[in-house]
Amino acid sequence: MVIRIAAVGDVHLDEDVVGRFRPALEELPGCADVLLLAGDLTRHGTESEARCVAQEFGNLGVPVITVLGNHDHQCDQVPQVVKVLEDVGITVLEGTGTVVECAGGRLGVAGVKGFGGGFAGRCASDFGEPEMKSFVRTTNESAEALAEALRGLECDLLVALTHYSPVPDTLAGEPLEIYPFLGCYQLGQAIDSAPTALALHGHAHHGTERGTTPGGVRVRNVAHPVIKQAYSIFHLGDHLVG
Repeated sequence: MVIRIAAVGDVHLDEDVVGRFRPALEELPGCADVLLLAGDLTRHGTESEARCVAQEFGNLGVPVITVLGNHDHQCDQVPQVVKVLEDVGITVLEGTGTVVECAGGRLGVAGVKGFGGGFAGRCASDFGEPEMKSFVRTTNESAEALAEALRGLECDLLVALTHYSPVPDTLAGEPLEIYPFLGCYQLGQAIDSAPTALALHGHAHHGTERGTTPGGVRVRNVAHPVIKQAYSIFHLGDHLVG
């Protein structure tokens, strides 16, 4: 049983770059069963930019599943952005999951944008000012939603899709000072709470591609500036290739 997953994040589309990815995307039906997008689809999260994403990633011949990123929230048009994407058949996850029937089995994908906070030993805590408590509460709620979505899927292979990173490994190359704004350990705990086979994220443009959660789940940073191609392909089964 092998399921072929294509993935990319941080494409930051607007009208100036529409068409950049499409030639490679047209080849997807021959090499992948599904395409996962790890957020930051747009530059500023406008409805017009979402139409660019829909044009680029719609009607590809394979299911397309995405989470949103921080850029996609910038202009407070998230409902409009989601509607534009869903209108062309792109599944948008936020604390939710979906199952795709592939030739190699049932692929479960649970997704959430995630949030910052940092990693074990160097992280924000739910203490002090209301603003700090609110920050950490957002992080915890996001991670809890991911854990619940992962554990609720009935499938053969399970993938976690986030924008923020669940581990510090894939942030190597970024300034240490901004690690707390690139991910959080709570997402890693959520991923480890279920039989997750692979975790994909973006957000860290200067990070590293490969990492592992404390529980041993393989993590891949698929931000476009990191993978430097239209998408990466992962063959998921008894062993991960890619």
